[in-house]
Amino acid sequence: MPRKSNTRAAQGAGSIRQRADSTWEARFVAGHDPGTGKPIRKSVYAKTQKEARQKLAQAVAAVDNKAYREPCKMTLGEWLDIWTDTYLEGVKPRTVKIYKDDIRLHIKPYLAAVKLEELDTHTVQKFFNTLLTSGKKVPKRDADGKAIQRGGETVYESAPLSPKTVKNVHGVLHGALRQVVVNRYIPLNPADGDFCKLPKIQRQEIKPLDETQIADFMQAIRDTPFEDAFLVTLFTGLRQGELLGLTWDCVAFGTGTLTINKQMQLHQEAGMSAYQLIPTKNSKTRTITAAPFVMERLRHRKMQQTKHQLMAGALWQKSDLVFTDDLGRHLTKPTLYRAFKRAAASIGRPDARFHDLRHSYAVAAIRSGDDIKTVQGNLGHATAAFTLDVYGHVTEQMKQASAARMEQFIKSVSGS
Repeated sequence: MPRKSNTRAAQGAGSIRQRADSTWEARFVAGHDPGTGKPIRKSVYAKTQKEARQKLAQAVAAVDNKAYREPCKMTLGEWLDIWTDTYLEGVKPRTVKIYKDDIRLHIKPYLAAVKLEELDTHTVQKFFNTLLTSGKKVPKRDADGKAIQRGGETVYESAPLSPKTVKNVHGVLHGALRQVVVNRYIPLNPADGDFCKLPKIQRQEIKPLDETQIADFMQAIRDTPFEDAFLVTLFTGLRQGELLGLTWDCVAFGTGTLTINKQMQLHQEAGMSAYQLIPTKNSKTRTITAAPFVMERLRHRKMQQTKHQLMAGALWQKSDLVFTDDLGRHLTKPTLYRAFKRAAASIGRPDARFHDLRHSYAVAAIRSGDDIKTVQGNLGHATAAFTLDVYGHVTEQMKQASAARMEQFIKSVSGS
């Protein structure tokens, strides 16, 4: 039977009492109301008197050091809703959608009900470990590969998420919790990299087109509707969105340069989708000095677009975009991608991706003698280190070739 309420003075400040349910409550003054000057009283709770005394001492010390924070009762799910609605101002719409999808599909199903003050590194680490083993649901299939149905509904089973996806989910969770710390709801971010161990990502091997395949590809796309678009990508390294978002005011024929300051991106929100021009991936403008061949292709594109406009007449949809269809409308990524896949398959590279044109440019530029800093700038990478990380194998091959040439030189001058 619980003892009667017992109130005792605590050392320093506050009081401790046993409640009717046998738990212990420690009360203390956390500060004073700025308007009335009255004391603001708070409580901490514990199962034993000793634990209550310890919590009281910690709270009083925090108040004395101006470091007291009232425990946050908000759940992670509630905070994630606030974070996505309030703290993503200025983030690109496509990125916001990716964040929300990661939250909906991966974070909330496991952690939505956890209170922020109870979310620790151990819980976060177990969450990431779970994602690596059974983080997504996929249709269960029979021996013939067909999805199994029961009662008219598809049967699902658990499958692992890739290390890259887990790292992306970690980035979303870490960013959301970073704002929690800034708001002083919790003292430390339990998803900090120093605390959590994330899987190592194995970078996918890039598969650029070699010289023979580039020549075959150029022949395969000759006189096709997207020839100019493919060639500009192949010899400038533009991303697909940057190519589709290129406008004539960013093409300087006099200096032979292209200004890359935006991209075309599909924006999906509330069941609606539309292509929009938004800033580049890193929101930085870059200028590319293009090969004369590229500028000639753009002049050709200008003439073709003028012909299309005359033929379309009143149906022409005026814009400043470089790459449009026969009625002046912007091109879509699926349309461009399907045309690329047909051309790639015709030269024996059905595995090639549109992004491999960008890789092909980078490898060709490095092998042609461009320094890494120049290649980095043309590609729009944040650092030269990242460029080296992606294309380091090319520079290693060049070093080996250089050593072989030096060996031949040494033999020629030494007479050996």
